[in-house]
Amino acid sequence: MGETIVVCGAGLAGVSTAFHLTELGATDVVVYDPRPPLTLTSDKSTECYRNWWPTSDMIALMNRSIDLLEQFDQRSNGYFNLNRRGYLYVTADPTRMKSLTAEAHHVSSLGGGPVRVHDAPDTYLPASDESVGVGALDGADLLGPAALRAHFPYLTSEAVGAVHVRRAGWMSAQQLGAWMIAEATSKGARFVSAEVMSVHIQNGGIAAVSTSDGSTQQTSAFVNAAGPLIGKVAQLVGAEPPVHSEAHHKLSFRDSKTTVPRDAPMLIWCDPQRIRWSDEERDLLAEAGRPDLAGLMPGFCHGRPEGSEESPWILALWEYERTVTEPVWPMPEDDMYAEVVIRGMATMVPSIAEYLDHMPQPFVDGGYYTKAPDNKPLIGAIGPGGSYVCGAISGYGVMAAAAAGELAAHCVLGTSAPIDPTPFEPARFDDPDYVATITGADAGQL
Repeated sequence: MGETIVVCGAGLAGVSTAFHLTELGATDVVVYDPRPPLTLTSDKSTECYRNWWPTSDMIALMNRSIDLLEQFDQRSNGYFNLNRRGYLYVTADPTRMKSLTAEAHHVSSLGGGPVRVHDAPDTYLPASDESVGVGALDGADLLGPAALRAHFPYLTSEAVGAVHVRRAGWMSAQQLGAWMIAEATSKGARFVSAEVMSVHIQNGGIAAVSTSDGSTQQTSAFVNAAGPLIGKVAQLVGAEPPVHSEAHHKLSFRDSKTTVPRDAPMLIWCDPQRIRWSDEERDLLAEAGRPDLAGLMPGFCHGRPEGSEESPWILALWEYERTVTEPVWPMPEDDMYAEVVIRGMATMVPSIAEYLDHMPQPFVDGGYYTKAPDNKPLIGAIGPGGSYVCGAISGYGVMAAAAAGELAAHCVLGTSAPIDPTPFEPARFDDPDYVATITGADAGQL
């Protein structure tokens, strides 16, 4: 395993691939990226994870990834602050609660874990930061109005129920990546600040790469883990993966009034909503060319506390626009994003409305969700011999990276993976029967 393996991209997907290659015995792995590791999109998410997905293959991928995260948490002595507070899907619509209940039983049947029903408060066990790993609750809890009021009194009184997904939570993606980089480097991996400019192909296979620092690296294995740039990098090997990108933003602000308790789970308002603007504000929105913000907005506005118990920060996201675009930097800005998200969160947590008269200083950044048509990753061989991809991990890169990198490493080395890699191989799009079953690129997306 002494031959050089090249990984293009030092986001979490590339870092994880390099980490697993060295874990499996590869002794010469070089990762190229002109940017510092983990700075393009890996640090632009809510840094959350969940095993709650609508298909068995995605549940298997996420369960494996969470298994690995829990192992890494033990190995690193909690270096990346993994917790298991869960995701709380909340609704004010009785019909939607019935749908959420049916979905919970469906996901459970696919491997998501058992479903527990709580009409009374005393049967429900709250999550804690210590509930990670062996012995922690799996599956989901269905909370009726009484249980919801008792355990989550800060939520709107209009909520009629919720689903608390338990094998879920968040972490520091930067610290997870830094730990994997340190582990991989200790086993011989190299991280080089340079861009892959060209890939040399001989006799139908990868032969070398040339980089922006003027060097050429001989290799017969090239992994495209370039995040939102995987389409551009794939062109270097003559491949065209079926991907597109969407710009997405993230808001953080100081919750000086402690409207969201520090021990809260990820809070998700499932219902579409109309933001409560005044008539004057509606007129201003129309003048600004944003009448869309005055109409019915999509569901899934969500947020969570960020940092330690003493931290005042909240992270919040709402994907109310999904415009397909070519990735560009700096990202296009949405001047209304912070206020819209805070108003959207106030529908679920009414005390957040206390900020509307004097908005906190917002910090908005973002990245790109790069998706395949079925919203599943692309992991495996693509293009000439020795060419691989680990990408299209759209909006769930932090939670999937551990298992995605492992699958990619096994593929490169030709070894058996712990889960079936077939559902994620790029070759699936060569099957017209499979393509005909695809219903859209938002499956499982918040």
